[in-house]
Amino acid sequence: MIVKLAEGDIKTKFGPFQEFLYYDGQKETIALTMGNITGAEDVLCRVHSSCLFGHAFNSIECDCREQMEISQQLIQQAGRGIIIWLEQEGKGNGHFALLKSVEHKRKGIAQADAYEAVGFKRDARDYTKVAEILKDLGVKSIRMLTDNPKKVESLTQHGIEVVGIKKVSL
Repeated sequence: MIVKLAEGDIKTKFGPFQEFLYYDGQKETIALTMGNITGAEDVLCRVHSSCLFGHAFNSIECDCREQMEISQQLIQQAGRGIIIWLEQEGKGNGHFALLKSVEHKRKGIAQADAYEAVGFKRDARDYTKVAEILKDLGVKSIRMLTDNPKKVESLTQHGIEVVGIKKVSL
């Protein structure tokens, strides 16, 4: 179960967003919203996992930062949308797994396969909190900004109506 701890406004280069901070007893999760989303249908929604390499260190070896920027641009153009930021570094395996997998990825192995090659799950992420947050925000249906069918499948299983997908990959 999640609890909303706080909310506030944030100014970005893509316009103003409202931030909602949630907590599940272990980790914080952030929902950034733009425009009126309560009771809304077909709301653009990006579910985005943390990535130190891409967001903090500006690595050119992943496209996380670019995916976030594209999502914010699309939401700005639409005038409304949601970004949910999850602390699930390394596809939920942690930063250690990411560091251990880099050598394999540099050889051309897909990231999920690189995680398996060093003894981790291909994708250990969990989207349960996302569904809880979307319900708390009162969104009726979403259009996912993703290239990951697992996100769509998981949210649908948790009772979120996904009316479409817009791929956000480079």
